[in-house]
Amino acid sequence: MTATPRPGTHAAAAAAAAAHSRAQGRRSPAPLAPALQRQPAAHAEKDRTDSHVRMAVTLERAPWLGWILVKALMRFAFMVANNLVAISSYVFYVIVLQPLRVLDSKSFWYIEGIMYKWLLGMVASWGWYAGYTVMEWGDDIKAVMEDEAVMLVNHQATGDVCTLMMCLQDKGLVVAQMMWLMDHIFKYTNFGIVSLIHGDFFIRQGKSHRDQQLLLLRKHLENNYRNRDRKWIVLFPEGGFLRKRRETSQAFAKKKNLPFLTHVTLPRIGATQIILNVLVARQQNGSPAGGDVKELDSRSKGLQWIIDTTIAYPKAEPIDIQTWILGYRKPTVTHVHYRIFPIKDVPLETDELSDWLYQRFIEKEELLSHFYETGAFPPAQGHREAVSREMTLSNMWIFLIQSFAFLSGYMWYNIFQYFYHCLF
Repeated sequence: MTATPRPGTHAAAAAAAAAHSRAQGRRSPAPLAPALQRQPAAHAEKDRTDSHVRMAVTLERAPWLGWILVKALMRFAFMVANNLVAISSYVFYVIVLQPLRVLDSKSFWYIEGIMYKWLLGMVASWGWYAGYTVMEWGDDIKAVMEDEAVMLVNHQATGDVCTLMMCLQDKGLVVAQMMWLMDHIFKYTNFGIVSLIHGDFFIRQGKSHRDQQLLLLRKHLENNYRNRDRKWIVLFPEGGFLRKRRETSQAFAKKKNLPFLTHVTLPRIGATQIILNVLVARQQNGSPAGGDVKELDSRSKGLQWIIDTTIAYPKAEPIDIQTWILGYRKPTVTHVHYRIFPIKDVPLETDELSDWLYQRFIEKEELLSHFYETGAFPPAQGHREAVSREMTLSNMWIFLIQSFAFLSGYMWYNIFQYFYHCLF
């Protein structure tokens, strides 16, 4: 006889099986648990592999990084020695030549200017040998290097000054007869005493100093510019580095309904207006004297040209003075664009001059935007292609001025040693 199950037996069996399964589940892991346990091990193995790859890459780069460090230290040691002998010799030569300053001031300042150019050439050579070269675009400023001019330059980093020192070395006596307007902090650098002797002007930034500084600038130009046979002035109208002034400039532009600029900042008018008021010669009818770039034979007295200068770095990554000295950045070509304006086309009244300066920096913004997009400056109006010119330095000339500096240092050392032994 077959036993007939009682009602509810299947339900009870199912409940018992479920209870057993739950109990079994508490005692042993679920079927997916082994896979989950293997995942941390796989991750650990991957981390170890990545760590080994990074370590291998680091070890491969170690000799290169070591060479960069050694080269930077060697360059720094050479530049310290170069500064000690070159700047000291310059100062001693100037002291010895003081009688000539009394007898023939023009000859004195000519000799001083030549030595000043050599010093700037040494600074330029530091970047030249590190592979930091210059490509020039736009107007050829050699056409006006015998005339008085003002360079209006955008300012991104301390390397801008070194770049200008390099690209102006082959422009005749421009560097020798040049006056720089720079932040007062440079007065306290190793080159400060040279700039003070040469007659550069150190301007203090800030609203509280602005009016006083402009008065001092006017007095400085009246007393030193033509008396020392200066012809060019370098001015950074933005009044500071791009990264420091951009937000303030953009806020001012928004308030005054001016264009929004990202690659440059809106210029300040004060120093530019003082320079033009002091140095621009006026004819009897009150209009400024000047000429046209193509008519270089007509030499008018006074300031004749404004050279709008735009510096661009690849990928908008400027070079600072530390990089220029230590040379740890890969070789880089800095691009400099020039545009020459005859002074007769520049308004001298405050409002008109402000508009004119703003327009120049709006054009700089467009130039830099085009450069960062294409890697080249746009062609001049009426031309199909933009023409660039590679600026080069003569290795022989650099060798000669460096040799002269170290030989002078050796000479002055022996002279002072002789007098020391005579006195003591």
